[in-house]
Parts: sequence; C-alpha cells; structure tokens
Amino acid sequence: MSAPVLETDSLRLVPFGPAHLTARYLSWLGDRGTMRYSEQRHRVHDLHSAGEFMARMARDGHFWAIEVKDAELGHIGNVVAYLDRPNSCADLSILVGEPAARGRGLGRRAWCLALDWLVSPAGGVRLVTAGTMAANAAMLRLMRASGMQEYGRLQGRFLLDGQPADLVLAARPAQPRPKDGG
Repeated sequence: MSAPVLETDSLRLVPFGPAHLTARYLSWLGDRGTMRYSEQRHRVHDLHSAGEFMARMARDGHFWAIEVKDAELGHIGNVVAYLDRPNSCADLSILVGEPAARGRGLGRRAWCLALDWLVSPAGGVRLVTAGTMAANAAMLRLMRASGMQEYGRLQGRFLLDGQPADLVLAARPAQPRPKDGG
C-alpha cells in the first residue's frame, strides 16, 4: 500500500522511494545524536537494510519522506505509520535527520499532517499511537501539541546511557462522526 502525497504550503509528505535512499539519509541513521532516542540506534544501516525497510513499509504501512518545498533543504526526514489494520490503529514515528531543518517547526507540521490524515475518513484509522523515552522532551512536546494524550508509561523499558528510561505512550483517536438525525 503506497502512502498518499500530503502537502502544506511549506512541505510535502511523499512516499519514500529509491530516490530517498542516499548517503545523506544513511548518515542520519548512523548519527548517534540523531538516533539517541530511537531503537534504531542499536543497528548499523546500509543501503540494503534501508531498502528492506522501505519495501516492508510499502507493504505494511505508510512510509513518507518529508520534503521541504525550499529546494535548498529538500528531503529532511521521514514519517512512518505502522498499520494494524485488524484493529484500525496506526503507530506513528518521525525522524528529522537534517540538522538545518531542526527547530523550525517542520517536523511538527509533517507529524500533524500525517496524524490528521490518518484519523480522517481518507486515512481510515480509528486510533493513532506513539511512544518515546521520557527523556525525549522534543517528542513529548510534539505529541502533546498534536492533540495526543499520554495514556501510560512502562517504567524502565529502555536503557539510555546504561540507565533505565521510561517509555511514554500517547494516543489520539479519530473524532467521532456526527450521527444522522434520523
């Protein structure tokens, strides 16, 4: 299933494809600071492993490249929605890999664009979830700003710098459809 193209005035989410499998993208995945709070920090990625992930997500979810319409920045990161079709849910994640794009609200816009689409009739998902380490203040702000509510924590779920770190879980349901007056 291919992800649809979603756009705002400043950016677009496009299906991640072979053109996005670049040395620049692999450098993000290999950067310890960028991947600090990601479970991908435990893996070494190359074009083969990134291509396998791309193929798996084309089948099992939505994998968007975040492209800024400013040609200088171009591809700045990715948004991934892991779909659980039987339960009409999606788990959302984001990576803003390009350092020059951080702190400009682009990740927030991309996240909200994907989230809003997923819970719309077109996206067809009744619930979107996300999780992050409690130490990931930027992601916690993003989840709250997008209307997600914290619904639980798993104490000590991760090890961060050798110390236990909590997993914070958040969710946003689709808005209930208005009932017919009949």
